Amino acid sequence: MEKDFPIDIAHWLMGYGLNANIASILSATLMLFVSFIFVWFLYLIAKRVIVKFLHILIKHTKAKWDDVFVEYQVFDKLIVILPVLVLSELMPYVLSEHAVAATIAQRGLSLIVVVLVVRAIYSALDAGHAIAEVSHLTRRLPIKSFVQLVKLFLFFIGVILATAAITKESPFFFLSGLGVATGLIMLVFKDTILGFVAGIQLATNRMISVGDWIQMDKYGADGSVVEVSLTTVKVKNWDNTLTMIPAYALVSDSFKNWQGMSESGGRRIKRAVNIDIDTVHFLTGEDKIRLAKINHLKRYLPEIEQKISADNERIEDIDNIVNGRRLTNLGTFRAYLREFVTFHPKVHKGMTILVRQLAPTQTGVPIELYIFTNDTNWNHYEDIQADIFDHIFAILPQFGLKVYQAPSGNDVRQIGKL
Repeated sequence: MEKDFPIDIAHWLMGYGLNANIASILSATLMLFVSFIFVWFLYLIAKRVIVKFLHILIKHTKAKWDDVFVEYQVFDKLIVILPVLVLSELMPYVLSEHAVAATIAQRGLSLIVVVLVVRAIYSALDAGHAIAEVSHLTRRLPIKSFVQLVKLFLFFIGVILATAAITKESPFFFLSGLGVATGLIMLVFKDTILGFVAGIQLATNRMISVGDWIQMDKYGADGSVVEVSLTTVKVKNWDNTLTMIPAYALVSDSFKNWQGMSESGGRRIKRAVNIDIDTVHFLTGEDKIRLAKINHLKRYLPEIEQKISADNERIEDIDNIVNGRRLTNLGTFRAYLREFVTFHPKVHKGMTILVRQLAPTQTGVPIELYIFTNDTNWNHYEDIQADIFDHIFAILPQFGLKVYQAPSGNDVRQIGKL
């Protein structure tokens, strides 16, 4: 009974003297036009009623994550599938007198349905990734890598289903043939597979996350991680250039992650100033009186003098400068530096504070500061470090010390004038 309607239209057209074949084609064309108009109105109603209702419902919820589905048009892309499915079901009736055309149209529509379903799922995955970014899940998990892997998997499934829809073969028939192509797939998608495995290792071991500052000299990377994808890690260097690092390289090769420094709240200063050895000498009585007026030495000098005096009481011929213990300007300078950095407002008090003398070299005696600033911001860190060493260079003459400096061309010219 369902197939009488197109036949009646064809008979009605034949009543006006049209050829049977032409009447059949016109009847089918008319029915196709009516079907397209019907599914178009169906789509408009679904979009204007169902989708709009969902958008209004989401807009009035307190949660913010569901707004992302509206932004990525997930419901709009899903609703497109409905009219295509209806049109596919109508084809056997509309083209009842044209079996070949009906088969072709139905298979073509099945292919479109597969494409639209995959497209809608892709959009939902993108929305899920956006939600993960808002909730900061991407800082510790390579969500984008998983999304890309699922998309890749869906692509292959979509190709299989599309091929099955066109050929009317079972999808399992094509799945059984994948075993033969496994070797080829492994070869073609080697980087993808390695990248995915590396992404899991990076996430499990918490080796890297978006926002981390990493340094990998082999690839010229020194900056902030802006993206962790399935196969690559994108790093924005401090000179605003971008470096792409293969994800598996971060597992197989060595790199430095500065994130621990940022989270600890302290950033290390490890720098030495080389003192000219010729300027090192014992302190005189006048030196002690002058240096005792320095705030950071007011406690140190009396205490160390008392200890030295106690030790020297057992020494014979103490007037000989070689015998016993004596204060040096370099040792007093180290004590001053230790007090200076200990009470410095920008030095982290909960981390190592060390002022040490390193082995002498041809460039003098290195006095090294090993401390941590309480501000990890790069600009502030450099300012703090510069201020500390500015002070050190300026204060050295007060202790009778000089920084070692290799002779310059001007020094040589001055000697030549003598």
